[in-house]
Amino acid sequence: MFDIRKIRADFPILQRTVNNRPLVYFDSGATAQKPLSVINLTDELMRDHNANIHRGVHHLSGKMTEMYEEAREKVRRFIGAECREEVVFTSGATASINLVAYAWSERFLMEGDNIVVSEMEHHSNIVPWQLAAQRKGAELRVLPFDDRGELRYDMLSSLIDSRTKLVAVTEASNTLATCPNLEPIVAAAHSVGAVVMVDGCQGIVHGGGRVAERGYDFYAMSGHKLYGPTGIGVLYGRKELLEAMPPFMGGGDMVDKVTFAKTTYAPLPLKYEAGTANFIGAVGLAAAIDYVESIGMEQIEQHEQELLKYATEELRKIEGLRIYGEAERRCPLISFTIEGTHPYDVGMILDKLGVAIRTGHHCAEPVMTHFGVTGMCRASIGMYNTKEEVDILVRGVERAVMMLK
Repeated sequence: MFDIRKIRADFPILQRTVNNRPLVYFDSGATAQKPLSVINLTDELMRDHNANIHRGVHHLSGKMTEMYEEAREKVRRFIGAECREEVVFTSGATASINLVAYAWSERFLMEGDNIVVSEMEHHSNIVPWQLAAQRKGAELRVLPFDDRGELRYDMLSSLIDSRTKLVAVTEASNTLATCPNLEPIVAAAHSVGAVVMVDGCQGIVHGGGRVAERGYDFYAMSGHKLYGPTGIGVLYGRKELLEAMPPFMGGGDMVDKVTFAKTTYAPLPLKYEAGTANFIGAVGLAAAIDYVESIGMEQIEQHEQELLKYATEELRKIEGLRIYGEAERRCPLISFTIEGTHPYDVGMILDKLGVAIRTGHHCAEPVMTHFGVTGMCRASIGMYNTKEEVDILVRGVERAVMMLK
C-alpha cells in the first residue's frame, strides 16, 4: 500500500522549516529530495568503505568495485538494457548526451547530413547537437509542437529523410509535462537508418525506460531526479554503436595498453569511463532504485497523477492563470503564468510562505519563445507531496496574485 506518512518520514528535509513555515517542496523536477536509505548508505560508504575502484587488490578496493558493478547491473535491469556493457556511468544526463554528441558524430555524422530535435527539448538535448552540426557541417532541423504541447507527428515525413542520421527527443518535457508517444518517432528514424537519442531525465521517474523493448538507440538519465545522489548519470547505448564510436575522454581506467606509439582501449563500458568514477554516487543511485521499487513505480505514478489532476483543477480556478501544456499524457508538473505578474515575483512570495517552486525559462527557451513569454512558474510533484500541500500552493498563488495585481 502507498503509505504517504511513512514515505514522508523517509525524507528528513521535509521536516524542516523555511521562513518559519513548514517546507512545501514542489521542485522535484529540478532535483528530487533524498530518502534516508540513500543518505545513510552514501555516508557509510565515505566513512567505512571509501577506496578507488578497478585499480586496487586490497580489500576496500575490491569491495567497492563489486558494489559499483552491482550498481551497474541494477541500473541495467531498471532501464531494460540487454547487457551490462550498454550501461555507462557519467556525471549526469548532460554529460551522457554530450558524450554521444561528440563520439557518435565523430564516427557517423558527415557534411550534408541532418539531425532532428524537438522544439520542447531541454537545452542539454539541443546545444550539444548544435555544436555537433556546426563541427561536422550538418543541418539541425526542428520538430515543432502545437499549442497543446503535442509534438507534430504529421511533420515527421517532411523532416526525416535519407540524410537524417539522428533524432533527439525527450521522454517527458520538463516544462510542458508532455510525455510524447515515441513509437512513431523511433519508427520514422529507423526507417531511414537514423538513430534515436532519448532524454530520459524526467521520463525515468514517471514510467520511462524499457530502452531495448522500445527501440531506443541512446538514453540519458540523471540520478538526482530519481531520488539519488547528484553528480551521477547514466548513458545507455546499443552495444554495437558504443563499440563503433571513438572514446570521448582519455585517461585512466579506459585504456587497455598505453605506449607513446599507440594506445588501445578497454572494453565496454570502461571505454567511456575515463578517470575516477563517482563510485559512491553509482552505489547511491542503486539504493535509490531499491527505494522506489520497494514502494512500487505504479503506485508512485498513481499517487502523483492524482495530485496532478487535483492541482491542475484548483490552479485553473485562479483568474488570469494560464497553464502551458495540455497533452493527453503528462508527467506530474505544471508550468503556468499569471497575467500581470512576473514569475520571479510569484516564486519569491511563495518562498516566503515556505513553498519551493521553479521560476524562469527552465533551460527550455525555445518553449518560452513558442508561447511568447520570457519565463514561467513550475510546480513539479514528487512521491512525497500531498493534497494538503497542493492546497497550500494554491493559497500561496492566490496570495501572490492579490499582492502583485
